[in-house]
Amino acid sequence: MAEIELVVQADDLGMCHAVNEGIVRAFNEGIVTQAAIMAPCPWFSEAVALAHQHAIPIGLHCTLTCEWDHLRWQPLTEGASLVGEDGTMHRTVRDAIASIDVEEAFAEVSAQAARVAAAGIPLICCDNHMGSICPEAFERLCAQIGVPFLYPQVEPHVEFASGAMLSPHEGNENYADKKTWLLNHIASLTPGRHYLCTHPAVAGDELASIARADAGNVDWAQRFRKSDLETLTDPAVRDAIDARGIALVSVADLVNPA
Repeated sequence: MAEIELVVQADDLGMCHAVNEGIVRAFNEGIVTQAAIMAPCPWFSEAVALAHQHAIPIGLHCTLTCEWDHLRWQPLTEGASLVGEDGTMHRTVRDAIASIDVEEAFAEVSAQAARVAAAGIPLICCDNHMGSICPEAFERLCAQIGVPFLYPQVEPHVEFASGAMLSPHEGNENYADKKTWLLNHIASLTPGRHYLCTHPAVAGDELASIARADAGNVDWAQRFRKSDLETLTDPAVRDAIDARGIALVSVADLVNPA
Protein backbone atom coordinates (compact mmCIF):
# COMPACT_ATOMS: atom_id res chain seq x y z
CA MET A 1 0.00 0.00 0.00
CA ALA A 2 1.25 3.46 -0.88
CA GLU A 3 1.87 5.86 2.00
CA ILE A 4 -0.31 8.48 0.31
CA GLU A 5 -3.59 7.66 -1.43
CA LEU A 6 -5.55 10.30 -3.32
CA VAL A 7 -9.16 10.14 -4.49
CA VAL A 8 -9.80 12.67 -7.27
CA GLN A 9 -13.52 13.06 -7.96
CA ALA A 10 -15.10 14.84 -10.92
CA ASP A 11 -18.52 16.22 -9.99
CA ASP A 12 -21.66 16.74 -12.09
CA LEU A 13 -21.50 13.84 -14.58
CA GLY A 14 -24.74 13.99 -16.58
CA MET A 15 -25.27 17.75 -16.22
CA CYS A 16 -24.53 18.46 -19.87
CA HIS A 17 -22.49 17.11 -22.78
CA ALA A 18 -19.52 19.43 -22.14
CA VAL A 19 -19.22 18.16 -18.56
CA ASN A 20 -19.52 14.53 -19.67
CA GLU A 21 -16.82 15.03 -22.29
CA GLY A 22 -14.51 16.81 -19.86
CA ILE A 23 -14.86 14.16 -17.17
CA VAL A 24 -14.05 11.35 -19.61
CA ARG A 25 -10.98 13.24 -20.78
CA ALA A 26 -9.85 13.97 -17.21
CA PHE A 27 -10.31 10.29 -16.32
CA ASN A 28 -8.50 8.90 -19.37
CA GLU A 29 -5.83 11.55 -19.83
CA GLY A 30 -5.55 13.05 -16.36
CA ILE A 31 -5.73 12.16 -12.68
CA VAL A 32 -9.49 11.82 -12.05
CA THR A 33 -10.28 8.48 -10.38
CA GLN A 34 -14.08 8.58 -10.07
CA ALA A 35 -17.12 10.66 -10.99
CA ALA A 36 -20.35 11.72 -9.27
CA ILE A 37 -23.44 11.31 -11.43
CA MET A 38 -26.57 13.51 -11.39
CA ALA A 39 -29.57 11.31 -12.13
CA PRO A 40 -32.21 14.04 -12.79
CA CYS A 41 -30.11 15.87 -15.37
CA PRO A 42 -30.69 15.97 -19.15
CA TRP A 43 -27.44 14.25 -20.19
CA PHE A 44 -27.78 11.33 -17.77
CA SER A 45 -28.19 8.74 -20.54
CA GLU A 46 -24.94 9.76 -22.20
CA ALA A 47 -23.23 9.79 -18.80
CA VAL A 48 -24.29 6.19 -18.19
CA ALA A 49 -23.03 5.08 -21.60
CA LEU A 50 -19.67 6.78 -21.01
CA ALA A 51 -19.32 5.34 -17.51
CA HIS A 52 -19.83 1.85 -18.94
CA GLN A 53 -17.54 2.45 -21.91
CA HIS A 54 -14.64 3.82 -19.87
CA ALA A 55 -15.18 1.80 -16.65
CA ILE A 56 -15.41 4.96 -14.54
CA PRO A 57 -16.18 4.31 -10.85
CA ILE A 58 -19.40 6.16 -10.06
CA GLY A 59 -20.85 7.77 -6.95
CA LEU A 60 -24.29 9.36 -6.65
CA HIS A 61 -24.31 13.16 -6.60
CA CYS A 62 -27.54 13.56 -4.60
CA THR A 63 -29.23 16.42 -6.44
CA LEU A 64 -31.81 18.66 -4.78
CA THR A 65 -30.90 21.97 -6.44
CA CYS A 66 -30.48 23.43 -9.93
CA GLU A 67 -28.37 26.58 -9.94
CA TRP A 68 -28.34 27.66 -13.60
CA ASP A 69 -30.29 30.40 -15.38
CA HIS A 70 -30.80 28.56 -18.67
CA LEU A 71 -30.20 24.90 -17.82
CA ARG A 72 -33.02 23.68 -15.60
CA TRP A 73 -34.03 20.21 -14.41
CA GLN A 74 -36.89 18.70 -12.45
CA PRO A 75 -36.89 16.07 -9.71
CA LEU A 76 -37.61 12.45 -10.62
CA THR A 77 -40.40 12.36 -8.02
CA GLU A 78 -43.41 14.61 -7.47
CA GLY A 79 -42.73 16.06 -4.03
CA ALA A 80 -44.11 19.60 -3.96
CA SER A 81 -41.40 20.80 -1.59
CA LEU A 82 -38.65 19.88 -4.06
CA VAL A 83 -39.48 22.56 -6.63
CA GLY A 84 -39.87 26.30 -6.98
CA GLU A 85 -42.60 28.22 -8.75
CA ASP A 86 -41.40 27.13 -12.20
CA GLY A 87 -41.59 23.42 -11.34
CA THR A 88 -37.82 22.91 -11.40
CA MET A 89 -35.46 22.36 -8.48
CA HIS A 90 -34.58 25.20 -6.11
CA ARG A 91 -31.76 27.47 -7.28
CA THR A 92 -29.90 27.84 -3.99
CA VAL A 93 -28.99 25.69 -1.02
CA ARG A 94 -30.67 28.22 1.28
CA ASP A 95 -33.99 27.96 -0.57
CA ALA A 96 -33.77 24.17 -0.65
CA ILE A 97 -33.07 23.89 3.09
CA ALA A 98 -35.95 26.25 3.86
CA SER A 99 -38.42 24.38 1.67
CA ILE A 100 -37.66 20.68 1.32
CA ASP A 101 -39.49 18.03 3.35
CA VAL A 102 -37.25 15.21 4.64
CA GLU A 103 -39.53 12.42 3.43
CA GLU A 104 -39.81 13.95 -0.03
CA ALA A 105 -36.04 14.42 -0.13
CA PHE A 106 -35.48 10.79 0.80
CA ALA A 107 -37.95 9.61 -1.84
CA GLU A 108 -36.16 11.73 -4.43
CA VAL A 109 -32.60 10.64 -3.69
CA SER A 110 -33.82 7.02 -3.48
CA ALA A 111 -35.32 7.41 -6.96
CA GLN A 112 -32.04 8.87 -8.18
CA ALA A 113 -30.09 5.90 -6.82
CA ALA A 114 -32.62 3.51 -8.34
CA ARG A 115 -32.27 5.15 -11.75
CA VAL A 116 -28.51 4.65 -11.64
CA ALA A 117 -28.90 1.04 -10.52
CA ALA A 118 -31.41 0.36 -13.28
CA ALA A 119 -28.81 1.57 -15.78
CA GLY A 120 -26.41 -1.12 -14.56
CA ILE A 121 -24.07 1.22 -12.69
CA PRO A 122 -22.91 0.00 -9.25
CA LEU A 123 -22.64 2.95 -6.88
CA ILE A 124 -19.48 3.22 -4.77
CA CYS A 125 -20.54 6.16 -2.55
CA CYS A 126 -22.88 9.14 -2.27
CA ASP A 127 -22.35 12.87 -1.83
CA ASN A 128 -24.36 16.06 -2.33
CA HIS A 129 -24.65 18.65 -5.08
CA MET A 130 -23.87 22.23 -3.95
CA GLY A 131 -24.40 21.67 -0.21
CA SER A 132 -25.67 19.55 2.66
CA ILE A 133 -29.36 20.21 2.17
CA CYS A 134 -30.88 17.20 3.89
CA PRO A 135 -28.32 15.05 5.77
CA GLU A 136 -31.04 12.84 7.28
CA ALA A 137 -32.24 11.82 3.81
CA PHE A 138 -28.66 11.21 2.63
CA GLU A 139 -27.92 9.06 5.71
CA ARG A 140 -31.04 6.97 5.18
CA LEU A 141 -30.11 6.49 1.52
CA CYS A 142 -26.58 5.33 2.38
CA ALA A 143 -28.00 2.82 4.85
CA GLN A 144 -30.53 1.64 2.29
CA ILE A 145 -28.05 1.00 -0.53
CA GLY A 146 -25.05 0.10 1.62
CA VAL A 147 -22.48 2.69 0.55
CA PRO A 148 -20.63 5.42 2.50
CA PHE A 149 -21.04 9.17 2.15
CA LEU A 150 -18.04 11.22 1.08
CA TYR A 151 -18.40 14.00 3.63
CA PRO A 152 -18.44 13.85 7.45
CA GLN A 153 -21.90 15.32 8.05
CA VAL A 154 -23.40 11.93 7.18
CA GLU A 155 -22.73 8.48 8.67
CA PRO A 156 -21.17 6.26 7.58
CA HIS A 157 -18.67 8.43 5.73
CA VAL A 158 -15.24 7.92 4.21
CA GLU A 159 -12.43 9.09 6.49
CA PHE A 160 -9.86 11.31 4.79
CA ALA A 161 -6.76 12.98 6.21
CA SER A 162 -7.64 16.03 4.11
CA GLY A 163 -10.25 17.24 1.68
CA ALA A 164 -9.94 20.05 -0.85
CA MET A 165 -11.63 21.49 -3.93
CA LEU A 166 -9.60 22.41 -7.00
CA SER A 167 -12.09 24.56 -8.88
CA PRO A 168 -11.95 28.06 -7.30
CA HIS A 169 -8.14 28.23 -7.10
CA GLU A 170 -7.35 30.68 -9.87
CA GLY A 171 -6.80 34.38 -10.20
CA ASN A 172 -6.95 34.96 -13.93
CA GLU A 173 -8.35 33.58 -17.16
CA ASN A 174 -5.73 30.87 -17.61
CA TYR A 175 -4.96 27.89 -15.44
CA ALA A 176 -1.45 28.85 -14.30
CA ASP A 177 -2.47 29.82 -10.75
CA LYS A 178 -4.61 26.70 -10.39
CA LYS A 179 -1.77 24.49 -11.58
CA THR A 180 0.57 26.12 -9.06
CA TRP A 181 -1.95 25.57 -6.29
CA LEU A 182 -2.38 21.89 -7.20
CA LEU A 183 1.36 21.24 -7.42
CA ASN A 184 1.79 22.82 -3.98
CA HIS A 185 -1.13 20.78 -2.65
CA ILE A 186 0.38 17.55 -3.97
CA ALA A 187 3.71 18.43 -2.36
CA SER A 188 1.98 19.04 1.00
CA LEU A 189 0.07 15.75 1.25
CA THR A 190 0.96 13.72 4.34
CA PRO A 191 0.77 9.92 4.65
CA GLY A 192 -2.85 8.79 4.61
CA ARG A 193 -5.94 9.05 2.46
CA HIS A 194 -6.83 12.36 0.82
CA TYR A 195 -9.71 13.68 -1.28
CA LEU A 196 -9.79 16.26 -4.08
CA CYS A 197 -13.06 17.50 -5.61
CA THR A 198 -12.96 18.81 -9.20
CA HIS A 199 -15.31 20.00 -11.98
CA PRO A 200 -13.70 19.44 -15.40
CA ALA A 201 -15.53 20.28 -18.62
CA VAL A 202 -14.82 21.21 -22.23
CA ALA A 203 -15.27 24.92 -22.95
CA GLY A 204 -17.66 26.02 -25.69
CA ASP A 205 -21.03 27.52 -26.49
CA GLU A 206 -22.93 24.99 -24.40
CA LEU A 207 -21.30 25.97 -21.09
CA ALA A 208 -21.17 29.65 -22.03
CA SER A 209 -24.94 29.70 -22.46
CA ILE A 210 -26.13 28.21 -19.16
CA ALA A 211 -25.63 31.31 -16.98
CA ARG A 212 -26.17 35.02 -17.58
CA ALA A 213 -22.99 37.05 -17.98
CA ASP A 214 -23.83 38.94 -14.78
CA ALA A 215 -24.88 35.87 -12.76
CA GLY A 216 -23.19 35.36 -9.42
CA ASN A 217 -22.20 31.82 -10.38
CA VAL A 218 -21.03 32.57 -13.94
CA ASP A 219 -17.44 31.47 -13.19
CA TRP A 220 -18.80 28.05 -12.28
CA ALA A 221 -20.50 27.73 -15.67
CA GLN A 222 -17.33 27.60 -17.76
CA ARG A 223 -14.24 29.36 -16.43
CA PHE A 224 -13.53 27.11 -13.43
CA ARG A 225 -14.43 23.96 -15.35
CA LYS A 226 -12.19 24.74 -18.32
CA SER A 227 -9.16 25.36 -16.11
CA ASP A 228 -9.93 22.29 -14.00
CA LEU A 229 -9.68 20.14 -17.12
CA GLU A 230 -6.46 21.81 -18.25
CA THR A 231 -4.89 21.37 -14.82
CA LEU A 232 -6.00 17.78 -14.27
CA THR A 233 -4.54 16.71 -17.63
CA ASP A 234 -1.29 18.67 -17.36
CA PRO A 235 1.72 16.29 -17.53
CA ALA A 236 3.47 18.21 -14.75
CA VAL A 237 0.66 17.28 -12.36
CA ARG A 238 0.97 13.59 -13.16
CA ASP A 239 4.76 13.84 -12.83
CA ALA A 240 4.42 15.40 -9.37
CA ILE A 241 2.10 12.60 -8.24
CA ASP A 242 4.43 9.93 -9.59
CA ALA A 243 7.48 11.59 -8.03
CA ARG A 244 5.89 11.34 -4.58
CA GLY A 245 4.67 7.79 -5.12
CA ILE A 246 1.05 8.81 -4.58
CA ALA A 247 -1.52 6.13 -5.40
CA LEU A 248 -4.51 7.47 -7.34
CA VAL A 249 -7.52 5.50 -6.08
CA SER A 250 -11.31 5.53 -6.02
CA VAL A 251 -13.47 5.08 -2.95
CA ALA A 252 -14.08 1.53 -4.15
CA ASP A 253 -10.36 0.83 -3.73
CA LEU A 254 -10.50 2.12 -0.16
CA VAL A 255 -13.67 0.32 0.88
CA ASN A 256 -12.91 -2.94 -0.93
CA PRO A 257 -9.10 -3.14 -1.27
CA ALA A 258 -7.73 -5.89 -3.52
